[in-house]
Amino acid sequence: MQSILPIQLGSAEGTTHLPRTLTGNAFLAVGATVFVALCAHISFPLYFTPVPITVQTLAVILVGFTLGPSLGFSAMALYLAEGAMGLPVFSPHGPGGIAQLLGPTAGYLFSYPLAAAVAGGVVRTARLGRSQFPGAIVAGIAASLVIFSMGAGWTATLLHLSPSTAWHLGVAPFLPGEVFKVAAAAGAYTTLRRW
Repeated sequence: MQSILPIQLGSAEGTTHLPRTLTGNAFLAVGATVFVALCAHISFPLYFTPVPITVQTLAVILVGFTLGPSLGFSAMALYLAEGAMGLPVFSPHGPGGIAQLLGPTAGYLFSYPLAAAVAGGVVRTARLGRSQFPGAIVAGIAASLVIFSMGAGWTATLLHLSPSTAWHLGVAPFLPGEVFKVAAAAGAYTTLRRW
């Protein structure tokens, strides 16, 4: 599976590509983790749920779109490893480190590698018309389903919540924002593809 990167650099006659080597892939994966970490810090806590509103899911979906399923999965696994080591990559509204990977938002975090893989895989197979945008929307929705099901499921299990309460604490408050994030990720991906 090919990512939309390598990026073309230079003039039309002398374009070069970021090499698809182990080093090139490592550079892309580390860059993706930095992007997701920056988006995690755009965070707003909600008084009624342990799950904050962040821009992280937009970043995860966009990473999956641009890097593809394999490298997207690997980048998000690296992101979790960075957080487990104590690097400040998670939302600042949690304890950080391993504690954040065991707390109420852990299901969302652990869903990121799978969500990136789903986004990358679906966007490459879904062809709905001439534009990439509808396929990217479908891929973003599929990735969001993974994130919400794993995230709310973990929160419900950890806090012993009913399915209805888990829905109201871990899914419903985030749906309007998720619609915007999926559309923004699909638009950014479609724009990158045109370049």
